[in-house]
Amino acid sequence: MDGNVLVTGGAGYIGSHAAKALHQAGHRVVVFDNLVAGHREAVRYGELVEGDVTDVAAVRSALRRHDIVAVMHFAAFLDVGESVREPARYYRNNVVGALSVLEAMVAERRRHLVFSSTCAVYGEPIETPIAETHPLRPINSYGDTKLAVERALVHFERAYGLGSIALRYFNAAGADPDGEVGEDHSPEIHLIPRAIHAATGGPGLEVFGDDYPTPDGTCLRDYIHVSDLAEAHVRALHTLTETGRSGAYNLGTGRPHSVREVIGTVERVSGHTVPWTMGPRRPGDPAVLYAAADKARTELGWTPRFPDLESIVRTAWAWHRARPRGFATTIRS
Repeated sequence: MDGNVLVTGGAGYIGSHAAKALHQAGHRVVVFDNLVAGHREAVRYGELVEGDVTDVAAVRSALRRHDIVAVMHFAAFLDVGESVREPARYYRNNVVGALSVLEAMVAERRRHLVFSSTCAVYGEPIETPIAETHPLRPINSYGDTKLAVERALVHFERAYGLGSIALRYFNAAGADPDGEVGEDHSPEIHLIPRAIHAATGGPGLEVFGDDYPTPDGTCLRDYIHVSDLAEAHVRALHTLTETGRSGAYNLGTGRPHSVREVIGTVERVSGHTVPWTMGPRRPGDPAVLYAAADKARTELGWTPRFPDLESIVRTAWAWHRARPRGFATTIRS
């Protein structure tokens, strides 16, 4: 596929890695971000257009001015716990924002969208590994907002011819192996960077529950390297534009790891002890989530380059060691 790609939320964690992958695949990238959660310094590939995805006119202007032919939509809030406490904020941003992007695309006659979805659309699994055919029963408003957009995509294709691929990824982790971009959330909500921060003198790590029906009592998750996610988005875009076939795909390794396993891996990679305490369960957390990703491998031709937990943690450790304050760190030559 030739042409320019608009990456909403492209100053954020996964979006910035996707922008790099698009650039490496030969696309011109335009990042659309309000910088509420993203970082100006993360926009290393492509021009930054500052704007809010809920502003239909601003999105339409970006599509026209930059001759955009396709959109990757990442802009969304993503904290599961916060979504349980503040559902109104999540519906307003995640659903209204996505619908605004879709409205702008229809008005400007753009027909290809790759949507950043989540395994949270499945809710508490009734079987594992989780395939795309699993019932969609989210148990938190984060998952529900993503599912609402997925359902809207079906109707937008039927009514307006807007083709889309939704990528339901499991736990994004790691950092760009070249060290150009990485994970920098405030507050940090993901386990691996929180464990690294604890190991390097930051706040101690709180583990949310050890009474789950799992081998060691802590939650099991499928950790997928962020660069592998980025590559999958590029492959999804090419598949969509070449075949015209919409769909939804899981992105994961199919290998679940417990919270205790992650802590042990961070300690092994870093050579530091991770101080941690046990807390209560976090609302909205299923016990076990891991993917059946055969469909993505078969139909998108996608295979993770970093399938094991240790390689994922090593890239995260390298990023945080070089950038202890994230993008605010001054790198001296």
